[in-house]
Amino acid sequence: MTYGFETLAIHAGQDPEQRTGSVVPPIFQTSTYAQDGVGAPREGYEYSRSSNPTRDALQECLRALEGGRRGLAFASGLAAEDTLLRTVCQPGDHVVIPDDAYGGTFRLFAKVAERWGLTWTAASIHHIDTIRAAIRPGQTKVIWIETPSNPLLGINDIAATAALARDAGALLVVDNTFASPYLQQPLSLGADVVVHSTTKYLGGHSDVVGGALIVSDDELGERLAYNQNAMGSINGPFDAWLTMRGIRTLGVRMDRHCDNAERVVDYLRNHKAVSEVHYPGLPTHPGHETAAKQMRRFGGMVSFRAAGGEQAAVRICEATKLFILAESLGGVESLIEHPGRMTHASAAGSPLEVPADLVRLSVGIETADDLLADLERALG
Repeated sequence: MTYGFETLAIHAGQDPEQRTGSVVPPIFQTSTYAQDGVGAPREGYEYSRSSNPTRDALQECLRALEGGRRGLAFASGLAAEDTLLRTVCQPGDHVVIPDDAYGGTFRLFAKVAERWGLTWTAASIHHIDTIRAAIRPGQTKVIWIETPSNPLLGINDIAATAALARDAGALLVVDNTFASPYLQQPLSLGADVVVHSTTKYLGGHSDVVGGALIVSDDELGERLAYNQNAMGSINGPFDAWLTMRGIRTLGVRMDRHCDNAERVVDYLRNHKAVSEVHYPGLPTHPGHETAAKQMRRFGGMVSFRAAGGEQAAVRICEATKLFILAESLGGVESLIEHPGRMTHASAAGSPLEVPADLVRLSVGIETADDLLADLERALG
């Protein structure tokens, strides 16, 4: 039987516990398991780095939500990314990355993987021609995209890029953190791997750090699972449980995030202190039509440029009360930050450097009128 998204979010991998009937999956807070004989573990569980029932439940839920063949949970989004790169690439390979990627992703490529022998090219992933031009025939193994991108909220045509990647013999990896699987499912559009920072919308409460990979191929899933264990980049059972707790309300939370973001965008685009608003829901956004085609709605992330330049952007970030000045995103509370000095500081001086007057908002689920009043005070 085929179930809807919200049903899967609550039930996939989360059957009532058999012994007691607990409707909430228990936390198996253990490192090791009693075996029935030498080399005869019960239900396949022998050591929690290799497998843990709580993590397995989360991984099955993630797989179901993204419509993949296998889901894998990690200690952080970057742990997931690093495991993926070391599984599908080797020294001398080449990767195409977005020219407005998350600063931590850029740091992983430029400061860690590059020293390992991986080369990369930053390109606008919002135009197929620029991606095609960045591909090195026979050398490019991965095309890596974020859509919407962080922090400029650019949009990539996933289906068209998937076709391009297949022709080039490369994997298409989609960071789906900003959209969440509720708003967008890249595997159904031809992507090979979906990456999440489960810290963000999936967890949803700013109380847990985690990451995930969901793949469309069984063999790749096996290779990743082997390295997940071999490299030890797993999340703990309590972190897995917290993430599942958050996922159960993902659908209703995302609808409220989107409702509030739309109100914020309508307010900002008519304010004299704002020179430009980045939001794929705007008809003037260059990726609007593509986003409307592949997303359920347009998300809770909003970026804008301050008309007064960098100092005005910093002042706005420091003047809000309900919008908390903090990094990260996707929690129930609204956050504000200055990407150039905070989340994307590692990209300064690189092709991924962000505008100095940019402000990024993670619009939470508070009362929308209160959020607008808070922005009015800060912008005024």
